[in-house]
Amino acid sequence: MNIVARWFKRNLSNPQLVFLSLLLLAVFAVVLFLGDMLTPVLASIVIAYLLEGGVGLLQRRGWPRLASVLLVYLLFILFVALVLVGVMPLLSRQITDLVQQLPNMVLEGTRFLMDLPEHYPELVTEAQVSELILFMRAEAVTFGQQVLSWSLANVAGIITILVYLILMPILVFFFMKDKDLILGWFRQYLPEHHGIAGRVWCDVDRQISNYIRGKAWEILIVWATSFVTFYAFGLKYAMLLSLLVGLSVIIPYIGAAVVTVPVLLVAWFQWGWSPQFAWLALAYAIIQALDGNVLVPLIFSEVVNLHPVAIIVAILVFGGLWGFWGVFFAIPLATLVQAILTAWPQPPDELETTA
Repeated sequence: MNIVARWFKRNLSNPQLVFLSLLLLAVFAVVLFLGDMLTPVLASIVIAYLLEGGVGLLQRRGWPRLASVLLVYLLFILFVALVLVGVMPLLSRQITDLVQQLPNMVLEGTRFLMDLPEHYPELVTEAQVSELILFMRAEAVTFGQQVLSWSLANVAGIITILVYLILMPILVFFFMKDKDLILGWFRQYLPEHHGIAGRVWCDVDRQISNYIRGKAWEILIVWATSFVTFYAFGLKYAMLLSLLVGLSVIIPYIGAAVVTVPVLLVAWFQWGWSPQFAWLALAYAIIQALDGNVLVPLIFSEVVNLHPVAIIVAILVFGGLWGFWGVFFAIPLATLVQAILTAWPQPPDELETTA
């Protein structure tokens, strides 16, 4: 108890630590309790933060702030328009086609499973195959019901998306244009003693900016490379599957393993055990290997290295708290924890020992 009492006395007497703790608790509470209502605001902040890299690059080349913001913002709006007009209709058609073909895929899969006991009786029994087939059919029925219920109840979702499409571009523009004004407004409410919070913010700002922009580039590069590869092989649902491969990089380690299943299943249903299936699987494995061993080290060279166990724990914890955004920001949030632990003052006895 004396150790705990001394720890509280030492840290609570430090106004910088008190301010840092209260600030973190306030941010955590806002995101946890108001995250759903503030989703367009939080998403707009992320997008503005992402685009700030291009604005800063133009400013370093001598461009005025407003002109840089306008150019980067217009390029971003053009990119979003191209995605909405060119990619979304194709994705919608491929998703509809995949849902329609799902019963045929299940039927073909059951035929393959029913042949397994005949060819491998020592490994698979007919009872095991029957249970697996019943499970697959039940899951297929459940999935179809979920798709139907979503299609009947997606009117509210479409309205929400339309509202976001109107609000978010406006918010992104003003977050970019009035960045200094907004940050200055926040600074005037900061206490005089916020040195530790400032050091933590500088470290986390560097890490998060590199991570968000690097992750966006990684998603686009992996998406485009996968689409060109799948399209060249003639794989069905190339756009849908390549998008899933691109988005899988958001979740390190786990995402790549999960998205491999639909890619190989679609290829198998299309070609069976053929040389084309083998070549496609090899090409997909090369994409994953290049992403993990070349692209990630190149893009994230400035990110603090975290142990894989720490990354997986961060994904589970923050993903459980905040869903998709928690998964997306798992590494930056883990970096925040690491930065806080690094900046936290050592107790006097440790300082004397290190001296």
